[in-house]
Amino acid sequence: MKRVFLIVLDSFGIGYAPDAADFGDVGANTLNSAYLSGKLDIPNMTAMGLGNIEGVSCLSKAKSPKASFARLREISRGKDTTTGHWELMGLVSEKAMPTYPNGFPEDLIKEFSELVGRGVLCNLPYSGTDVIRDYGEEHLKTGKLIVYTSADSVFQIAAHEELIPPQELYEICRKARELLRGEHGVGRVIARPFIGKPASFKRTENRRDFSLLPPKDTALDLIKAKGLDVIGVGKIGDIFAMKGLTETYPTHNNTEGMAKAYELADRDFSGLCFINLVDFDMLFGHRQDAEGYAEALTRFDRWLGDFIKKLKEDDLLIITADHGCDPSDESTDHTREYVPFLSYSPKAEGLDLGTKVGFAFVARSVAEHLGVKNPF
Repeated sequence: MKRVFLIVLDSFGIGYAPDAADFGDVGANTLNSAYLSGKLDIPNMTAMGLGNIEGVSCLSKAKSPKASFARLREISRGKDTTTGHWELMGLVSEKAMPTYPNGFPEDLIKEFSELVGRGVLCNLPYSGTDVIRDYGEEHLKTGKLIVYTSADSVFQIAAHEELIPPQELYEICRKARELLRGEHGVGRVIARPFIGKPASFKRTENRRDFSLLPPKDTALDLIKAKGLDVIGVGKIGDIFAMKGLTETYPTHNNTEGMAKAYELADRDFSGLCFINLVDFDMLFGHRQDAEGYAEALTRFDRWLGDFIKKLKEDDLLIITADHGCDPSDESTDHTREYVPFLSYSPKAEGLDLGTKVGFAFVARSVAEHLGVKNPF
């Protein structure tokens, strides 16, 4: 019985990619920004070989790395969550998903408004915390939805939980997801509930993502087709629209995600447990909080030391990321960066795997460990 635990540290980039200039991200380095905060203490990942990865200079190098290590370069035309996760599972997005630097077309907004029976506020690229500060009071007075986007391919809808409960907001997002296909097929429709009073609005943990259905099969489908388990933890089920999964466990934060992974490590299953830890991106990268990012990595590393002890001889643990989100650059957006690849098995020696072109190296590694035919 073989198991793979694949953990995505959402947005944990390790230095800008060769094509970063195409995305306005030259100089971005999420790991280095966390390190420079003075709050980073990650002995377990360092012992695995994180500091040995090509291009990483801020960490010490392990003399005998416990894991195999590499840096991965994305080849899809995008730097968002959906694109990154799809490529991790072998699906390359050769065409960038649509973005809206000037807001969505008025005819599209009109159609959406008629579809859901509510007016729309904002319709601009915006920070999620700023948009509820600037439009939250008007939203409460008028009942109109706050619709906004970012540099990513997203259609985000914010609503106060006392006016529009989360389940109602999710249904609105489902209608938006059906509308936003083809030319306007954004990567994700995102529900952004918030609470509080004017001048003190606060987003809640009831966020929900509604992704496009992957247009082709991924490693998840191949693993499932072999009769193995494919377990999603966090927003994995949303990112893949449940395609290729056998079970899903949505979580609100890193703490819940790590607790569920710890619980699943005690369970007998055969296949893949795919875990996304979102706080790095959502709470710290986008909010330009390098200290918070470093402290979250430190907490993960402490948990990792205990989690490794639960692994069986035939288990494989992979730690990677889906893109960067440098908390110290000028933008609150994702950044085009290399991501780390750490592959640990209790019975395997650590190897320097250099630089791999394509996040699909992760799909290949998972498939090979599980004995699944590897087309990646």
